[in-house]
Amino acid sequence: MSDFQLRRLGLLMEPEPGNPLEAEGVLNPAAARGPDGQLYLFPRLVARGNHSRIGIARVLFNETGDPVGVERLGIALEPEVDYELRPDGSGGCEDPRITYVEPLQRYVMTYTAHSRNGPRIALAISEDLFRWQRLGLAAFRPYEGIEFDGVDNKDASVFPVAVPDPSGQLSMAILQRPLFPGTRPEETSRHPASGLVDLHRESIWISYCSTAMADCEPFHLSHFGSHRRLAAPVATWEQLKIGGGTPPILTRHGWLTIYHGVSEVPASPGSPRKLCYSAGLLVLSEEHPHVIRFRSREPVLIPELPQELQGIVANVVFPTGIDRRDDLGSPDRFDVYYGMADDRIGVARLDVPKCLPSDELNDLPQAKLLEF
Repeated sequence: MSDFQLRRLGLLMEPEPGNPLEAEGVLNPAAARGPDGQLYLFPRLVARGNHSRIGIARVLFNETGDPVGVERLGIALEPEVDYELRPDGSGGCEDPRITYVEPLQRYVMTYTAHSRNGPRIALAISEDLFRWQRLGLAAFRPYEGIEFDGVDNKDASVFPVAVPDPSGQLSMAILQRPLFPGTRPEETSRHPASGLVDLHRESIWISYCSTAMADCEPFHLSHFGSHRRLAAPVATWEQLKIGGGTPPILTRHGWLTIYHGVSEVPASPGSPRKLCYSAGLLVLSEEHPHVIRFRSREPVLIPELPQELQGIVANVVFPTGIDRRDDLGSPDRFDVYYGMADDRIGVARLDVPKCLPSDELNDLPQAKLLEF
């Protein structure tokens, strides 16, 4: 068992009775410390008809520093532009991640924009977390004949500082997982016979934008290239899909990100297939973040609580926000905010060990059969 384990602190936020903006759930929040030092959450608020907005709430703490609730403060992003809207009124702005990018001196939000063309990664920037300016959809240059643009894409996040791209140039880096046709968990679950992993189409990628760092101009932030495959599905608990989670955050061991993996829940013959979303952990090299230093062999968080096992989508824990507890004088302590069954928000705590564990999971050097 890995020394990296999340300890649940409890339920933090659930739909407010009588609030039509939250009729179908509050979930998958970004987390960021504001200029005032307060911690703010940016939950996905789902109204009837699957119309999603990104809200803003201040996290409330008890006398020992544990998060215990929120104060709702309104809406951060309302679906307004064409790449966030569908003709039938569904779609919207979903599942944000927020990072304060030091060279830009701004917060950068990545979020899923839903339109008639499907889910795409969109970006927005802010100086104070309350006023956001859209940058548009992220664009990805082709890689070895693979077209990223025009492909469904979700769950992206950026690094807080400039990092070297494969050529050594300091760049903005983004973690992303394109949803190429046939690689959604519902699709791979229906066709599990071969278990063959297509490394280019089933992996988390790291991509780079050098122009944004050249002049610290955030409006150049939307164009990414120099792609590197980061991690493919390996373990049984992630056999159907892996994807992004919390934004990368620096620890004593390197860049930490908690990602999600999808597997199938055993079911009786004739019963419908059910999926399970769990959370794993990656530690990336501080100097070369396309290099994995550690990957958890087992999930660090699995659905166990009733609020995680039952909801809008059952059997889901989905990490999206992370907060280093420097305010408590504990730089090795991190609070992780996660969606519970696509309905509520929970929080768990991770204390980073002094040494990296030895029971890491090795990635696939080439396409091979998963053991399931």
